[in-house]
Amino acid sequence: MDNQQQIIDDTIQYLKDSFSGEATGHDWFHIERVWKLSKSIAKKEGDMDLFVVEMGALMHDIADHKFHDGDESVGPKKAAEYLSQFDIESDKVEKIIKIVEEISYKGKNIPTKMSSKEGEVVQDADRLDAMGAIGVARTFAYGGSKGRSIYDPIVKPVCHTSFAAYKTSTAPTINHFYEKLLLLKDRLNTNTAKTEGERRHEFMESFLTNFYQDWNAQIR
Repeated sequence: MDNQQQIIDDTIQYLKDSFSGEATGHDWFHIERVWKLSKSIAKKEGDMDLFVVEMGALMHDIADHKFHDGDESVGPKKAAEYLSQFDIESDKVEKIIKIVEEISYKGKNIPTKMSSKEGEVVQDADRLDAMGAIGVARTFAYGGSKGRSIYDPIVKPVCHTSFAAYKTSTAPTINHFYEKLLLLKDRLNTNTAKTEGERRHEFMESFLTNFYQDWNAQIR
């Protein structure tokens, strides 16, 4: 087994232990799906460092700002601290940390450009896992964990113009579809992810159509 594979295996075990029992949709299984999606996208797109892709995917949620009072610096710092125990080339370490630093969605009108091809792949994988059936499930798991209502027709979705406003939102969970999830299809980077994103986007639109029919107690 080569050194890079050993690092990946060690990291997987570390994350399984660290995220055991997490119930907001940001658990080990989310990380695993992003890792698997990232590998699939990278292989189809080609011409990139697969080790950086895998480690970036595994590290991407090591300390999400949502669980650290909105502090965006915690994730990159924790990633750097973790990676320092391994003998990894400095340029690869920098790319991995940049992925952790840049990956987050920050609001409708806030650009989130990744600085590497590897980063674009991991960002796409993370966004795909926020879409479709699994995205719907994760959205309500997170909303419930924060004590948010499912839906309130009086509270309208907001077009956030700053990351600070987006981070501090306490809107009902359904609003999140309009403030983020339905916008992701047009903010994917790779052709591979864009194709898959269409399918997942259609599922969310269908879900919302059915949601409003059921909310309004309609019988078909």
